Amino acid sequence: MRYPSGHPRRPRLRAAAVVCAAVAVAGPAPAAARATAPQTPARAAAPAPAPSPDPFDGLAPDRIADKAVDATRSADSLRMTGRVVADGQRLDVDFSVDDRGSCKGRVGIDDGTAELRRLDGITYMKGDEAFWRTSMTSQGVPESRIAPVIELIQGRWLKIAPGQAGSGDLSEVCDLDSLLDGLGKDGSDRAGLTRGPDAEVDGTPVATLVEKDGDETTTVSVAQEGEPYVREVVRTGGDEPGTMTLSDFDRPVKVTAPPAGETVDLSRLDPGSPV
Repeated sequence: MRYPSGHPRRPRLRAAAVVCAAVAVAGPAPAAARATAPQTPARAAAPAPAPSPDPFDGLAPDRIADKAVDATRSADSLRMTGRVVADGQRLDVDFSVDDRGSCKGRVGIDDGTAELRRLDGITYMKGDEAFWRTSMTSQGVPESRIAPVIELIQGRWLKIAPGQAGSGDLSEVCDLDSLLDGLGKDGSDRAGLTRGPDAEVDGTPVATLVEKDGDETTTVSVAQEGEPYVREVVRTGGDEPGTMTLSDFDRPVKVTAPPAGETVDLSRLDPGSPV
């Protein structure tokens, strides 16, 4: 089983990495950055009694995974919240996305945070100084370039239009199909799953599917009430521990553009980028 994409049978918390795909758009080149945010130990789902009757009674773990994949991929919108480690870096995310390309939320990198909004193909990002400094430093932007950029965008929204640096990566952030691309497309990826103890995620009873790969353990929680959505993925051990929780399925994602007077067009930072 793959979640949402990544190496077969090793569910990755790709959504988190995708959110930060273009955190360095304020730099002088259209490059994408992978970044992170403060780490806390991954939390396991809280033990809870299974509903009666068990909706998955008699089903093999791979068949439960089939149902979870089909239900989750059919959602019109959802919210992703999580704290993960990728490539030795830490990342916090909390954002909502729909199947029309709209999204909104926050991302944290080290001690910095930024708010993200996207609608009508235009992305807006508003970060604090720590966020922009970390983003640009990770891209190798010299300090002489970083300081004036931060001065220009501090407290304002960076506006990235289609065709500008990083816009392609950010469009994937707010593309629900892209975020879920690879989620269980290959049924053989689900081989090796075992069913763990029933539990609870945010008040919802869940069945847990467990996979062990060396020192890594991945636990996928599947809702036992209502649609069998994937509700949480917890990964412990290995190089990419963390937790990603899915919620607010099929709820409207309402996004508004910031006031024009509070925005800075990316072209003012990177005049050479295509528009």
